[in-house]
Amino acid sequence: MADSLLKIENLKVEVEDNEILHGISLDIHPGETHVLMGLNGAGKSTLGNTIMGNPSYHVTGGDIIFKGKSILGETPDKRARMGIFLSFQNPIEVPGVTLSSFIRSALEQKTGERVMPYAFRKKLRPMMQVLQMDESYAQRDLNVGFSGGEKKKAEILQMLMLEPDFAILDETDSGLDVDAVRVVSRGVEEFQKNSGRSLLIITHSTKILESLKVDYTHVLIDGKIVATGDASLVDRINEKGFEQFLK
Repeated sequence: MADSLLKIENLKVEVEDNEILHGISLDIHPGETHVLMGLNGAGKSTLGNTIMGNPSYHVTGGDIIFKGKSILGETPDKRARMGIFLSFQNPIEVPGVTLSSFIRSALEQKTGERVMPYAFRKKLRPMMQVLQMDESYAQRDLNVGFSGGEKKKAEILQMLMLEPDFAILDETDSGLDVDAVRVVSRGVEEFQKNSGRSLLIITHSTKILESLKVDYTHVLIDGKIVATGDASLVDRINEKGFEQFLK
């Protein structure tokens, strides 16, 4: 089996002196899709933010190893350049910066090279079509006046354009209607077509998973992973809920 892309070893995390994660371990290989499920407040978003290097989350034990190297000392922008992407649960608005300019700048930061406008537009257009986004959104200020669904589509668009090795989708389906979830899922499927890319999908619902290939499912309860299985674990959760994992 290929070496781990991301390895989390006995990770303990505090927020404002309150320990949220109590020894999390995960091993994600290239091409795998892992799902992290659990009730609200279980610590799912804490894990995503910690992997991305959010300074509000303090690692007090364990390690995060990406591509064979500990990244605990790396800043969020360095982790992004290394190939990690986090889709935010509540994307922020950025007045004065268009969606197109934001993505193009991020690409240049990642590659260290200038991205030519024609080549950029040629790549952007079909990705927007996958997500059923009107091309006019590319010239609108990032997330300003966007509906909840359009904000989530813009996040997936960034992921498709940046082509990270490892993407974390944090509650991407929350607040979306059935049609919007279906479109976002289509974007995630497009990302999965590259066999070397890996995903960690954080959710407390199963709507976004219905059409996706899932390799492993993990259940997080009170800051600890209490169950791990394949895609069939999602069916168990749908049938019996999270109560079956509560002691």
